[in-house]
Amino acid sequence: MTILHPSEHAADTRKRIFAIVGASSGNLVEWFDFYIYSFCAIYFAPVFFPSSNPTTQLVNTAAIFAVGFLMRPIGGWLFGRIADKHGRRTAMMISVLMMCGGSLMIACLPTYASIGMAAPALLLLARLFQGLSVGGEYGTSATYMSEVALEGKRGFFASFQYVTLIGGQLLAVLALVILQQFLTSEQLHAWGWRIPFVLGALAALIALYLRKSLSETSTAETRKSKDAGTLAGLMKHKRAFMTVVGFTAGGSLIFYTFTTYMQKYLVNTAGMNAKTASTVMTAALFVYMLMQPLFGALSDKIGRRTAMLWFGGLAAIATVPILHALKDVTSPYAAFGLVILALAIVSFYTSISGLIKAEMFPPEVRALGVGLSYAVGNSIFGGSAEFVALKLKEFGIESSFYWYVSVMCALAFIVAYKMRDPSKEGYLKDVPLETHNYAAEGTAATPR
Repeated sequence: MTILHPSEHAADTRKRIFAIVGASSGNLVEWFDFYIYSFCAIYFAPVFFPSSNPTTQLVNTAAIFAVGFLMRPIGGWLFGRIADKHGRRTAMMISVLMMCGGSLMIACLPTYASIGMAAPALLLLARLFQGLSVGGEYGTSATYMSEVALEGKRGFFASFQYVTLIGGQLLAVLALVILQQFLTSEQLHAWGWRIPFVLGALAALIALYLRKSLSETSTAETRKSKDAGTLAGLMKHKRAFMTVVGFTAGGSLIFYTFTTYMQKYLVNTAGMNAKTASTVMTAALFVYMLMQPLFGALSDKIGRRTAMLWFGGLAAIATVPILHALKDVTSPYAAFGLVILALAIVSFYTSISGLIKAEMFPPEVRALGVGLSYAVGNSIFGGSAEFVALKLKEFGIESSFYWYVSVMCALAFIVAYKMRDPSKEGYLKDVPLETHNYAAEGTAATPR
């Protein structure tokens, strides 16, 4: 570890905090663009999937939401390879540019009434594009923010990945709440749902500009390693890969259950008014966002493995009774309290989600290891959460979904119990921040 003069240490700390802010801004925009689809689905589902059954319409839009997740492993592999071989900054810039394109495409799509089956087909294409982008965003931003975080405070600083990830969801649902105040239901169904996608595309361009100024955390030495960004290099760490897949399955499933799906659950199952449900989830997501640094700092004290054990154990025990209580809830305040209870449990995982993965892989395959392992578990279990929940409801066995979530969280507990604590025995060390000289390395320069 390099010893710095106090003035140099202060300058380095400011530089790292700026890097966290810069990376977070792009992360915020990426997730806003990705989640606005889910929150606006209630309004645009009839436009692309004409049907007399609202649940069937939501199943169709949820299916496309899930299919978008199938691109995540490809995005995790592609952008992980780019980040490990050419730098984290380059990969993050490309991913946010791709998300911009996907959002703009959805905003401009013709309806089913205009072009028939081509409309949902193009919607699917746009979501695949966004899925590829966000599959790369998670791994590269998690790696970057973990590497740039200060030793001894990594849990606190790295938690801002989920602050901005949740912030993206919050802004998405807040955008919908604002639109609901100024537009009628008919206007929202007709054209109002397009507005957030346009705003997301414009914000992505701003994030792209901010990310151009970021320092690089990977070194020329690791980028030139023969294992850099390769599957062969990653397979030298198979145990770490399978561990991440194991706890990501339960973590992603319960995360999407109590965030993106919860708005639909409150409307479609509890019978809550759509505006009320949106307001409840806006407040819940705001509190959830504020929880992340607190739980991240807690992990610095108790260790990452202990935090994961608390997550897996509490989630396995509490999920079924919480979802049963929400099914029959009548008061929005009671709904808010129950959702917050669930999200507090989930925070043991989400606050350190990216960091605990980054600590398990060496720098030459870190972005690939984080992105691909997360994407595999997330695409299978997280991306299908809404679809599975709605299908089981359609079949009349909705409570089976509650037990499904609980079992997967119990699996996360078992995986955490068997793993070593990466915050004490992991690969992540303090790294110098450098400015890329792409021409000197013989690689293509990032457009400026």
